[in-house]
Amino acid sequence: MHLHILGIGGTFMGGIAAIARAAGHRVTGSDRELYPPMSTQLEELGIEVLAGYEAAQLDPPPDVVVVGNVMTRGQPVIEALLDSALPYVSGPEWLAREVLKDRWVLAVAGTHGKTTTASLLAWILEHAGLDPGFLIGGVPENFGVSARLGTTPFFVIEADEYDSAFFDKRAKFVHYRPRTLILNNLEYDHADIYPDVGAIQRQFHHLVRIVPGSGRIVWNAGDARLAETLAMGCWTPLEGFARAADGAAALWAARPAAGAADFSRFEVLEDGRVHGTVEWGLIGAHNVENALAAIAAARHAGVAAPRAIEALRSFRGIARRMQLRGEAGGVRVYDDFAHHPTAIATTIDGLRRRVGAARILAVLEARSNTMRMGVHQHTLAPALAGADEVWLYTPPDLGWDAAAALAALGERGHASADVVTLARELAGRTHAGDHVLVMSNGGFGGLHGKLLAELEKRAAVQSPAADRPAG
Repeated sequence: MHLHILGIGGTFMGGIAAIARAAGHRVTGSDRELYPPMSTQLEELGIEVLAGYEAAQLDPPPDVVVVGNVMTRGQPVIEALLDSALPYVSGPEWLAREVLKDRWVLAVAGTHGKTTTASLLAWILEHAGLDPGFLIGGVPENFGVSARLGTTPFFVIEADEYDSAFFDKRAKFVHYRPRTLILNNLEYDHADIYPDVGAIQRQFHHLVRIVPGSGRIVWNAGDARLAETLAMGCWTPLEGFARAADGAAALWAARPAAGAADFSRFEVLEDGRVHGTVEWGLIGAHNVENALAAIAAARHAGVAAPRAIEALRSFRGIARRMQLRGEAGGVRVYDDFAHHPTAIATTIDGLRRRVGAARILAVLEARSNTMRMGVHQHTLAPALAGADEVWLYTPPDLGWDAAAALAALGERGHASADVVTLARELAGRTHAGDHVLVMSNGGFGGLHGKLLAELEKRAAVQSPAADRPAG
C-alpha cells in the first residue's frame, strides 16, 4: 500500500512514516520545513519528501493520504484531496487502526515530560528484552530513531492532547486506547486549540474514561489539576508518584542521594521501601518524576522495579533534551526543547544544579502557537530568572511586546530580531566556562551551529602568539 503523509516533517508524522515503512508499505510525504532530527531520520529511511503542499503531489494517486494536524483548509493539496475520491485519515486514527488495535499500549500524557518519560519507559522495556514498539516525539539516543514497529504486544506512545486533524478536533490521545496510562502533569497550553485549562482537563478526562478496569493509571500525585480531573470519575486502579513521599496518594517516591544536588543520583521508594538507586546522566528534579512514572508503568507491564532502575543507569538521553551540541573557546552550547514557562524554569534549574556558580546564558525562541499568541508573556521573566543573562528571539511577526516581558530582568534581558546578529551578540558576551542554553521547539534558524562557529572564530583570534612557529 502507498501512504502519502502530509506534514511528514513533524516528530509524530515522521514516526508514522517510519512505522509504516517497517510494516512494508511504500511511504512518501511532503512538508514545508524539515530540520534534524526528523529530516535525518526520513533521509536514512529513504523516504521521498516533497517540498510544499501543491496539488500535483497527489498524481499519481496514493492508496491513502495520512493528514497531519498542521494541514488546513485552503492549502492546494487539501482542496485537491477533498475534491478527489482518495481515502484520507488522520495520523492518530491510522496508527490506532493499523498498529495499536492488537497491542498493549502504554501511553504517556501530560503538559511536560512526555518525550523523556516515553523514552525512559521504552528503554526499560527494551532492556528487559521485551522489544517494544514505540512512537516518541524525539530521538532517544539508546535507539537512534523516534519510532519503530516492535515485535511484542507492548507499544509505548507519547500521547499528545493536540487535535488530530482539521477534520477531527479530538485530542490525539483518545485514539490510542491505552492499557497503561501515565499522567505527568496538567497545565494550560495549546491556546490556539483550547480556551482555558478546564477544556484541557475535559480532554484528559476523555482519556481517563477509556482506560480499562484491568489497566493502570500512573499519575503525578502532586498535581492539583490532575487530582481534579481524576475526581471527575475514574474506573481504573491508580498508582501515584511524587518527588517526595509527602502524601498518601504517592505510592512511588524518590530520595536524593548525598552530594547529588543536580538529581543525578536518587533512591527509588515504593510505599517507603527502597528498590535501589538510579545513577544516570540526566539532571533536574523533573527528570526524577519522569523516572518514577516510567518505573511504575514498566512494573505494570511486568518489569520489576530493580530491573527498571538498572536500565535507567544506561539511559543515554534524548536529542534536543539538554543535549550538548558542542564546545568552543571553553563555552558549552546546549540544545533543549523547552517552550513552556514551567519547562523553561525546570530546565534552567537542572542546569544550575549541575554547573553551580558558573554563568548560564539562556536563549529562547518563542515559537509555539501558544507562545506566539502571548499567552505566557507575563510568566516568561520569572521562568528565565535562574539564568545570568537572557536573550529572547523577537521576529517581526511576534505578536506581543518582548521588551515589556523582559523588563523584570533588567540589564540581564536582551532581545534580538535576527539569528545571525543574535549569534554574534551571544559570542561577544560569553567567557570560558560559560554555559549557553538554547531553547526552542523548532530549528531556531540554525542558531546552535552559527553560535559555535562564532565562538570558534573568536577563539582563533584570541589564541596566543606562542601558537605560531618560532622564528
